[in-house]
Amino acid sequence: MSTFPNDRRYTVDHEWAKQEGGSVVIGVSSFAVEQLGDITLVSIDASVGDHLEAGKAFGTIESVKTLSDLLAPISGILEAVNGELEDSPETINDDCYGKGWMIKIKPASSADLDKLMDDAAYETHVKSSPH
Repeated sequence: MSTFPNDRRYTVDHEWAKQEGGSVVIGVSSFAVEQLGDITLVSIDASVGDHLEAGKAFGTIESVKTLSDLLAPISGILEAVNGELEDSPETINDDCYGKGWMIKIKPASSADLDKLMDDAAYETHVKSSPH
């Protein structure tokens, strides 16, 4: 079982959100990576400057096992996309909490992060999830 970094918040859909200055960096958790298997494609369907809505898809992630939607954990303006994932989606398998980040959002409200789970609550959620 993974342990999850305590410097970020988590969603029930296994995305993480980490505040960095006025931005929030978004990625997928190590649990998501374990469930997906080898990641073969990341497609970000939004463009810098687009408004993303919490709970709505901003792209997809494909692995040898499945294709899954990527859901925005918070609402805000898309500030950056990790272009390295286009050529090297496996970066997420190797470093999902670092170089494998997906997007950066300027949050619509700083309170949105507080609505997400902390690492302890997320760990409890994962343990109760069907594997």
